Amino acid sequence: MTLKAQISRRHFLKSMVIGGVTVYVAQPFSPAFAALFEENILQTPEWNPKTHQVECRTDALAKVQGEKVFSMDIRAKDMPHWPQNQSHAMLLRVTEADKIYQGFDLSLLENGLMPDKIVTAADLERDGISFPAFFGDDMLLPEGKTPQYLGQAVALLIYHDFNRFRFAKNALKFKNNIIKWGEYTGYVERNPWGTYRGVRVGADNPFDPDTYSSLKDISISPTSFKKHLPVWPEGREGGKLDEEGMYYADQIAKELENPPEDWLVLDRMFYSQSIDTCAMEPNNSNGWYDAENEALHLVMAAQSPFEVMNSLLEMINRSQFKMKKLFLHPCFTVGYGSKDHAPEPIYGAMATLYGDGRPVRLANDRYEQFQSALKRHAFDMHFKMAVNKKTHKIEAFTGKFIGNGGGRCNFTPGVMAVGATGVQGIYYIPKSDLAAVGIASRAVDAGSARGYGTLQAMPAMDTLMDEAAKLLNVDPVAFRLNNLMKSGMKNTQGAIPGGMMRGEEVLTACAEQAIWKDRAKRKAEYEKANPGKIFATGISCVQKDYGTGQEASFARIELGRNGDLRLWHSGIEIGTGMSTSQSVLLAKYLGKPADQSTYGTTEWPLLPLYMTISPETITQEEQDQLEKDPLWTPFLSSPSSASNSAYFFSHVTSESARVLFDYGIWPAAMSIWSEGIGGGQATPLTVRKEDARWTAKGLTADGLEPLPLERIAKRIYEQNGLTAVVGHGFNRWQWAHADFAIDDQAAPTRYALDGLSLRWGNQDEYKVAPRVSVFYPKTRRNNAGVTYYTAVATSVEVAIDRATGVVDLLDHHTVVECGNMIVPQLVSGQIEGGVAMGIGHALHEYLPLYEDGPGNGTWNFNRYRLPLASDVAVWKQTREVLPPLSETDPPKGMAEVPMIPVVSAITNAIAAGTGHYFNKHPILPQDILEILK
Repeated sequence: MTLKAQISRRHFLKSMVIGGVTVYVAQPFSPAFAALFEENILQTPEWNPKTHQVECRTDALAKVQGEKVFSMDIRAKDMPHWPQNQSHAMLLRVTEADKIYQGFDLSLLENGLMPDKIVTAADLERDGISFPAFFGDDMLLPEGKTPQYLGQAVALLIYHDFNRFRFAKNALKFKNNIIKWGEYTGYVERNPWGTYRGVRVGADNPFDPDTYSSLKDISISPTSFKKHLPVWPEGREGGKLDEEGMYYADQIAKELENPPEDWLVLDRMFYSQSIDTCAMEPNNSNGWYDAENEALHLVMAAQSPFEVMNSLLEMINRSQFKMKKLFLHPCFTVGYGSKDHAPEPIYGAMATLYGDGRPVRLANDRYEQFQSALKRHAFDMHFKMAVNKKTHKIEAFTGKFIGNGGGRCNFTPGVMAVGATGVQGIYYIPKSDLAAVGIASRAVDAGSARGYGTLQAMPAMDTLMDEAAKLLNVDPVAFRLNNLMKSGMKNTQGAIPGGMMRGEEVLTACAEQAIWKDRAKRKAEYEKANPGKIFATGISCVQKDYGTGQEASFARIELGRNGDLRLWHSGIEIGTGMSTSQSVLLAKYLGKPADQSTYGTTEWPLLPLYMTISPETITQEEQDQLEKDPLWTPFLSSPSSASNSAYFFSHVTSESARVLFDYGIWPAAMSIWSEGIGGGQATPLTVRKEDARWTAKGLTADGLEPLPLERIAKRIYEQNGLTAVVGHGFNRWQWAHADFAIDDQAAPTRYALDGLSLRWGNQDEYKVAPRVSVFYPKTRRNNAGVTYYTAVATSVEVAIDRATGVVDLLDHHTVVECGNMIVPQLVSGQIEGGVAMGIGHALHEYLPLYEDGPGNGTWNFNRYRLPLASDVAVWKQTREVLPPLSETDPPKGMAEVPMIPVVSAITNAIAAGTGHYFNKHPILPQDILEILK
């Protein structure tokens, strides 16, 4: 298959046709949008070929000079071809959820502040506009229904001038008499958004096959719901797989109820609170519907532009609005989790449809962001753990989790499954029963906040381990080390994690640092110098998965005649630095980072793969049939989430670069080294491709002359060699791989990709490399839960004021293992930021769930307590990254895990100082005073 390449990099509007709609995508990085590619904010990386490190982020100058532009900054005047008159919109929301909604009264706006346009549910129904299936029903609440949740939108108000809009918004804020109510109905009750249950019974030898597990057998689904709670199958030995699983669950429960004498059974309840993700950029969009040309334009902030594109096509194509063209402008953004499948871009697109031909901006202020943005799930947890008093080994564990998913289902099913399966952390549990329910409630929607359920579950588990060590009167670190999950052991789903489990190294390194090692001495010195204060130390270690089990991305790499490198990637930059790391990855195979790079690319016409069925629900039989089509893939593109850029995005970037090296760089270099009589300088040597190395002077191997990339590139073009690659990869807890017919004269070549398109020499055309055969991970791998882990340990010192109960964090130390770091400075930043977030979760941040919570529209940072620099030991904190096992270690995802162990380390430290293990967060001064009294 031959496909035409874009004429020029300056031709920034790339297009594809989906369902009869032509989709155009461009990234507005500058207010001077017309000069987009003249002043790209992503500078060429400052690469040091001697150290193989980049000096700063590719967006560093833009960040410090205020030139990094977000969608929040874009107005109609910044967009070429848009009308210049900017309109503004706001959503009217309810603050109660127990009565019938009967409309609204805007009479207080009658003195010149009435909206130019009001959109209600009746308008949407008339025009066939409704939410895409993922977001549920009632985009705007119709009259005559009870709100499903606090903060539900009932109307869109559009203003054609900013001053009236601003005054009207101020006039409406905090008013309780705007919404008209009918009779009392009570709260809407619904079945849970999702459930998970996994049972595992391992063999006596943990390395032998399991008796029962989710991977080997099945994860268990409810047979029905009663009073909106799951009814699980009846346990039956030798019955169906789910019945057999419940039989083993019943056996574990009975054993914990009537344990042997040599078992210590801990039965504890835990609570983890709801918090706001506190994105620095609130949710926003700006769009224009051009009815005359049947075109929709939308500037947006989203973690997955690809998802937004498909959602808009789904919504508008079934409506009365005509759309032949969709122009999407995904921007850099921030707010991990808050913009992953958030409904705001969909509301923004809806607003543009009713703008009367004018661009409409829908942007939250901070009150609105608290009222409507996705929250972290609150968790109620009930744990039972049995420990052998003689061996100090965990014998069995049961965990019951109830997560509050709020009023709309976002990622609640996944959060509950990941929280439950991740609870084991670094520990091996021979028998477990993990049951999770994500309830629907009237709270604000909860989504994929950083940690994705593990911040709630893992600290509770590690605190339980700390308490068990105290009850057994054993050293807490030695107790943890005695229960580690070793390499080759199975997780609670029965899957063997990839690679070496390094929890022992991480925990040992943290315990040998002064905070923990010298804790008795430091306590004596501090308390002598600070009467009235209790000095205490805590330690914790966890390991968290990265990835979702449905990871996919595209990467395109082009090598110019002069050695310049250009990179396009489907991933979007949301503040993690992936725009820097993906560029740097090219250096391994191509000698230097990308000179130019573009992210958030949603259209890939040069490699026209397609998907049909969700990779989460597809059956093995369906996959076996579909994979026969060489252009089919289980999944096209992942959002930037789940710490996925370092490993999953990087894999596709690196593997695509390897193709370019194998068929472009290496043959050209060998042709240069082989020049001259008798085969040149290469013939006397034993030259192996695997010995190739890039040095400051260029590419060398086995003593051959270093060749600069510019010289190699020139030769590639002379030989009509490979000059550009588009690659696609898919991962379902293991990588797909395929054999590609790249060279007509050679046998097919295998790469850990499932799609390739190639350009040779100076041609304008790309050709899809024939996929001769493909291996996709079995659909059963979905039951593995996770197979990729990163371990982190944290120790903390706290001072507790006996008079006030205030906890001061004096110092903390964090140890991480994350393979080979692509950009060490980015790892350092993730550790610092993650630990600060964990401190906030442990001691400060909290949102009430219901009527006194953010859904009432009155919450802002004047009420919400974020940790400050003085709260996080900013000048004393230290960190350590363990070296990789070898230079071949892949980079690991680590953006989420640093925030987790500091929560339990603080909890354990407070327990060491007060003698009481708190079972909820945040731990507030009044809670501590109650214990000290």
